[in-house]
Amino acid sequence: MGTNETFAKLGVRVPELLLPAEGSDMNKWAVVACDQYSSEREYWEKAASAVGSSPSTLNLIYPECYLEDADKGERVGRIQAAMRDYLARGILSSRGTGLVLVERFTPYEKEPRKGLVMAVDLEKYQYGKDSKSLIRPTEGTIVERLPPRMDIRRGAPVELPHIMLLVDDPSRSVIEPLYARRERLPKLYDFDLMLGSGRIRGWQVKDEASLAGIAAALDKLADLEAFRAKYGTDDVLLFAVGDGNHSLATAKAIWEETKAKLPAGDPLRENHPARFALVELVNIYDEGLPFHPIHRVLFGAGIPFIHDGLTKWHVSHEGERLPSPAAVFERVDAPGKPGTHKIGVVTQNVNICITFTNPTHRLAAGTIQEFLDSRLKEVPGVAIDYIHGTGSLEALATKEGNLGLYLPPIDKSSFFATVIRDGVMPRKTFSMGEAPEKRFYVEARRIII
Repeated sequence: MGTNETFAKLGVRVPELLLPAEGSDMNKWAVVACDQYSSEREYWEKAASAVGSSPSTLNLIYPECYLEDADKGERVGRIQAAMRDYLARGILSSRGTGLVLVERFTPYEKEPRKGLVMAVDLEKYQYGKDSKSLIRPTEGTIVERLPPRMDIRRGAPVELPHIMLLVDDPSRSVIEPLYARRERLPKLYDFDLMLGSGRIRGWQVKDEASLAGIAAALDKLADLEAFRAKYGTDDVLLFAVGDGNHSLATAKAIWEETKAKLPAGDPLRENHPARFALVELVNIYDEGLPFHPIHRVLFGAGIPFIHDGLTKWHVSHEGERLPSPAAVFERVDAPGKPGTHKIGVVTQNVNICITFTNPTHRLAAGTIQEFLDSRLKEVPGVAIDYIHGTGSLEALATKEGNLGLYLPPIDKSSFFATVIRDGVMPRKTFSMGEAPEKRFYVEARRIII
């Protein structure tokens, strides 16, 4: 089987890459994923100030902090018009077919994150709760969130990726060999990212030997016998969605719309550009890829909100009072008894480590979220937000009338096994780094003919 045939079997396509013309100011061109800073318009205003009138992906995306504004239709029109203008003027131009090896330094990690930009076949992806597809979501897809995103993609001539897929590659066989010889590959870009978000470099991967090596390594990871021996199932999961789940689901929904208009047997069903989506693949074991739990803060809730709920619902648990939030964080982060979940509770005056001795879910986020969903329905006037990092959690939780819930670390090595056994994870379970570490838009690809 040839390289292209292997890629097709695995749901991979080598895309035709669009990049800014030579001499473009790449620092102004690249902006962070549109779903970041969704409550912080000031960030996007700073980005707009930094970009000025220069060509930028800021003009090609819809920052989600503006989704509720009244000018949605006009904004979508401006975005699509800018895409057509950039293509017509050669601001976006083809660099030929190939993958992109990406090296990303962030403000927080000592090691760079290594990725591989490629296209994936949306026929190999399903986003339902019980998906068993080769490309699979890791968190539940809220279908109500898709229509506004579909409005943006529908009729757009190009796509820009902030989707990050994960591959379970403990032997580091797919991306790392390329990275070891990166200086022999044609360099596409090398620049600092705006607003202190680190640095990014990219090399084009288009030679047959490199592509064949990638195909062979992925094929080995997807081998049915090896997968069955490791996970006890024939439903092979090769790529798990780490970031951009709703963006990939949007691409899938638009492809289904497009496919429905193509007659059976039409060759375009096999090769239409909308059938594929541009993504960045990252090894879950990459040293530069952080996995952080997402904590919870309740506004208008006190200790009785937790205590009375646990008592009412007869949840088996043990509580331990501690002297400070730092002591809570340390206790929750420490290994616990198998089959139990530790959750930290922090308020202005009380700090507790609660151990769920008979949890209802495999992950602590599932156990606490099920409890919170029931309590929020019972207790009016309590609001919830999802928080990254101990500093932000402590600052909010120790304000009068607030309560913070600190979740334990996530084990990378059990991530794929959890998705395979249990299906999609509870919402807001994990984050792959902080906002400045998320993917920045650099490459693009045509999605209409």
